[in-house]
Amino acid sequence: MHGDLADVDVPTTQTEPADFDRFWADTLAETRAHPLDLTVTPHATGLAVIDVFEVAFRGFGGTRIHAWLRVPRGVPGALPGLVQFFGYGNGRGHALRDLRWAAAGYAHLVVDARGQGHGTTDDDRPDGGPSAGGFLTRGLRSPQEYYYRGVYADAVRAVEAMRALDVVDAGRVGVVGASQGGGIALAMAGLVPDLRAAIIQAPFLCELDRAALLSREHPYALLTQHFADRRLEVPAALDTLRYFDGVNLARRATAPALLSTGLQDGIAPPETVLPAFTAYAGPKQIVLWPYNGHEAGGDLDEENAIEFAAAHL
Repeated sequence: MHGDLADVDVPTTQTEPADFDRFWADTLAETRAHPLDLTVTPHATGLAVIDVFEVAFRGFGGTRIHAWLRVPRGVPGALPGLVQFFGYGNGRGHALRDLRWAAAGYAHLVVDARGQGHGTTDDDRPDGGPSAGGFLTRGLRSPQEYYYRGVYADAVRAVEAMRALDVVDAGRVGVVGASQGGGIALAMAGLVPDLRAAIIQAPFLCELDRAALLSREHPYALLTQHFADRRLEVPAALDTLRYFDGVNLARRATAPALLSTGLQDGIAPPETVLPAFTAYAGPKQIVLWPYNGHEAGGDLDEENAIEFAAAHL
């Protein structure tokens, strides 16, 4: 494996709400009250060895969530599956955007985050009050209204949608993501108890009580601005963030995990990532890239990810 594998022990400053597990149990029960309503539609691409499908399903609040499914053509038997999530403000993009996981032999589901991808319905639930102009601060006044409640619940449904596909071996499903996508993948490791692998690259959404102090870069700068403009609302906002912090979700994770971080990362500083790795309860490895920023290991991270997935899926 490329990079510096490390044995890291960095304590967290984040605390855990007493009703954390009840909050997420209630959220997922509310989400599952809506039928999955899974649809899979072939999408013409002209590719000779990979098939692409438009997938849609219902997430939190019944919102329709969209994804691409890419599968290697003509492979006998059920395939291992990987569900992928994307960075802040990004989405699944074009049908041909990333073919490596299908080329490696996986069913690959690439999922839009609500309101961020070109194919998903905007999240039009009440936003919980003013925000500093971005998803990260939307609904911060309560965990029930916070934007990432819907995102995480949608991601759980994406795993369930993947497992419902005839082409997929439901017992061999993992998650992968970088930046915001890495934070979502980490959350899935904590919320879905029987994943086979979690590949978490330069994860965002960790150590959120300190992130606004550690990073001056977007999107954590939105938190800084929000706290500066709404000084009296800071305690309630920090309390909300405890329910969504990767550190608290990592404590519940059991899937084998591969994490990575660039030690020069100003967007998701390693000081936020390393406590989440330390808290991670399942089997884990972390690769450190001493001279890299938010790109972490770049293409070498992807090589590591393929090696890790082959070993666990």
